Amino acid sequence: MTYLLLFRSLRLHIDEAISKLLTQAAPALLVVTALAGLTGWLVAGRILRPIRTISGTANQLSAENLSERIPVRQPTDELATLAATINSMLDRIQHGIAERDRVLNSQRLFVANAAHELRTPLTTMRTAIDVTLDGEPDRAELVAMAGDIATAVETSQRTLDGLLVLARSQAGPPRRTPVDLAAVAAAAVADAADRAANGAVTLQADLQPAPASGEPVLLERMAGNLLENALRYNHAGGHVTVTSGTAKGHAFLRVVNTGPPVTPDEERRLFEPFVRGTGNGNRGAGLGLSIVRAVVIAHDGEIFSTARPTGGMDIAVQLPPALAAPPSV
Repeated sequence: MTYLLLFRSLRLHIDEAISKLLTQAAPALLVVTALAGLTGWLVAGRILRPIRTISGTANQLSAENLSERIPVRQPTDELATLAATINSMLDRIQHGIAERDRVLNSQRLFVANAAHELRTPLTTMRTAIDVTLDGEPDRAELVAMAGDIATAVETSQRTLDGLLVLARSQAGPPRRTPVDLAAVAAAAVADAADRAANGAVTLQADLQPAPASGEPVLLERMAGNLLENALRYNHAGGHVTVTSGTAKGHAFLRVVNTGPPVTPDEERRLFEPFVRGTGNGNRGAGLGLSIVRAVVIAHDGEIFSTARPTGGMDIAVQLPPALAAPPSV
């Protein structure tokens, strides 16, 4: 009986203590809970703020507006690294779109120029026919008309040949075989000898071995166009010097010619399609040097041009060395 009373008294004291503790601790527990919730909200907001910034920037981007960038905060953490990665990706996308627009604009201009170049000789032929056949032409008038048409056809053929070579050189990497630029240049010099003599232009060659790799037909056209350009934009009593060799492990072909002065703006545009110089005999299709550049690019080479102070141009082509022959089995 005594133990039972003692147990009941002890249990009563414990219940009172717990009740008292809960009554006194409840406000503190509520305060701690509120502070914990507020702290968690603030911390979550601080963590999620960069993510909201990234999302907001992404929503502002479009094909017409790729200039927005995500601020990269300090110190650098995972989110800052993510922001820097996204900015780098946006830079590449913007550069790619700008390059695409440049290529599309260049292609539109090329197509327009090609159409104009092909339409001009057709207009010449149509005019010659209409004017000659307007009355009762005699033999002399018919012969003159035939001459005008032949000239227009020749112009169209040069333009079409140039367009085909240009398209071929831009189609992709050519078939590579060992080629000596000295031999290619020697053939071009031999073909141009008569034209140089007829124009009273001195043609000199210093051709050292220049082993390279490439497609012979395209490289022959490249060398021929360089020489044709050097002779076309020259003057009586002028000269053309052709040299070849190796420098720093690369094969090179260099053509230097006299001629009319070339302005910096003309020099920048000479390698664009359908751009003609202002010198003598500028009846070409305006594709010669653009073909040279396309062939050089297709062969992973480089082209360097300098307008000479006394007139004329100094153009050098540099190609990678010849591919090593596979080992014999």
